[in-house]
Amino acid sequence: MGECMNNKWETLLPSRNSTSSGGRGNMGILLYCPLTCSVTSSYLTVTWRSASHVIVSLVEDYPNYMIINLDKLDYCASLKNLETISTKQNYKFIQGDICDSHFVKLLFETQKIDIVLHFAAQTHVDLSFVRAFEFTYVNVYGTHVLLNAAYEAQVEKFIYVSTDEVYGGSLDKEFDESSPKQPTNPYASSKAAAECFVQSYWERYKQKQPLRFSLFQLSSQEAVMFMDHINILKSCIHGSGLQTRNFLYAADVVEAFLTVLQKGKPGEIYNIGTNFEMSVVQLAKELIQLIKETNSESEMDNWVDYVNDRPTNDMRYPMKSEKIHGLGWKPKVPWKEGIKKTIEWYRENFHNWKNAEKALEPFPVQSACV
Repeated sequence: MGECMNNKWETLLPSRNSTSSGGRGNMGILLYCPLTCSVTSSYLTVTWRSASHVIVSLVEDYPNYMIINLDKLDYCASLKNLETISTKQNYKFIQGDICDSHFVKLLFETQKIDIVLHFAAQTHVDLSFVRAFEFTYVNVYGTHVLLNAAYEAQVEKFIYVSTDEVYGGSLDKEFDESSPKQPTNPYASSKAAAECFVQSYWERYKQKQPLRFSLFQLSSQEAVMFMDHINILKSCIHGSGLQTRNFLYAADVVEAFLTVLQKGKPGEIYNIGTNFEMSVVQLAKELIQLIKETNSESEMDNWVDYVNDRPTNDMRYPMKSEKIHGLGWKPKVPWKEGIKKTIEWYRENFHNWKNAEKALEPFPVQSACV
């Protein structure tokens, strides 16, 4: 990459892409998500909700590298989230599916991908109870397809993004990276199974070629889930609403991804989380207070609708993140600042999705299929 190489990336740039072409580093980053994804010439990144934030950050901060966005354009995808970079010379979009093994194989053969950041997944827990086989297919089989293609293409780094839900719920015990997997819903089970495939590839091939797999968990981000409804109709809360969740601001999550990419040790798991915790019902009330600009308890109650709980709904996901703190990352944006920025973003971008009003509905009444 020569003069085009930014010193910040020196420790992770693959040696085989060490030349420059046309003033631009011959390096790519691929980000894919069954819902929204992306690519550059040296990394493969498969992502979910924070994918667009990662793509924008990479495109804007590293103009010498080509970022190719691979996206299935499923029901909750929106290319409008990437309009600010759509005309950039170091960005292009490709529509595709990680479950299409022939397509993925061709992609790796033609794009010279060196690093994979895999965030892609079906993630809506409610839907996983009635579409369990679809979740298994995308989250497990799709991950296996990527792993196999990455191995055959001799990529140098593969980072898999999982979820704190693979640990199961806990009222008091904090989970660390060595905690056993005890998922309680089909979504979390599919993510845990995919982790096993990633870890098995690491164990099988770590001594045979420069394929290096790094795993890390991502703490839940629930704040956006109410945004669709508060401006239009009531916020539906499963069960009692006393379940608590931890919240990270999107920019902090992007920084965590980049930290693991730059400093993570191959073969390791990194939990990305925060100690900030809030009950679902309290979250709903805070959002209503901020969006509807009211402090009246009675008025806030008018915007909350308690519905039947889903079959399993873990009370807490307490998780230790000291390991990634050792790499130099900690969340920076406090809750009050982050939630106000999030609300403002949704006010400006709510209609980026078709039928956004119907994006989140109460737990389906159909018979659950597990």
